[in-house]
Amino acid sequence: MRLFSRRIHKTVSGGEPVEISEQGGIRYLHLGNNTVQSAMRIKDPWYLELSYTQAMMAFLIFAPQPDRALLIGLGGGSVAKFLYHHFPETQIRVAEINPEVIRAARQYFFVPEDDRLDIVEIDATLLVPDERNHDVLLLDGYDAHFQVPGLATPEFYQHCADALTPRGILSVNLWRNDPMFDHYHKRLLDCFEGRVLLLPAERRGNTIALCFNPFALRRDRRLLQQHAIELEVRHRLPYTRYLAELLPQLDQLQK
Repeated sequence: MRLFSRRIHKTVSGGEPVEISEQGGIRYLHLGNNTVQSAMRIKDPWYLELSYTQAMMAFLIFAPQPDRALLIGLGGGSVAKFLYHHFPETQIRVAEINPEVIRAARQYFFVPEDDRLDIVEIDATLLVPDERNHDVLLLDGYDAHFQVPGLATPEFYQHCADALTPRGILSVNLWRNDPMFDHYHKRLLDCFEGRVLLLPAERRGNTIALCFNPFALRRDRRLLQQHAIELEVRHRLPYTRYLAELLPQLDQLQK
């Protein structure tokens, strides 16, 4: 939790207050309390400022060139902007239930308006069951306190798996201190038949669950290491460390 020093925007529209603050050249999004939901360095708006958003991009080690991406939860648009900026061929769709979050993302976090970045104001539980053929689905569905329960049911996780290609990957932001963490992890393991790797973010309690459809889990170490090195140079993110965290788990899956 981070207290913010200068509030520049607050709005309420039938749900949790959406607040924007700035401190030290970084702009923050808050939903209903002081907890930081999203952050953007104003002089480098395409960079992923928060370690958990960086770790969510670890899927790129296994799928370096996604054609279609589905995002659940917009926040300040950090992940959407990263994909939009660095992967100009990728079609991106975002489900966000709160219209004030969408407005704040566009006004304060430089989220572009472009046909390639389709932001839909909708409950993700209504959208995802009809989606298909995405290479990656990034799930970051939180309210002011914990993960939204409807976005962590066995049924919803199955809908996420069905929305992916056979080589698709689900990247889920989980909160390690959430009392439901073990239950969510077990549901993901059941849904993806054990093909789940856990990646702790560098700071705080976020843990990213990378969940693989049957043909998504690449096991060639040299190829994965090559991808990690290239991604680290290109995006200034610690992909070689991510891979070092994931390889022992990958080896266990091979047994």
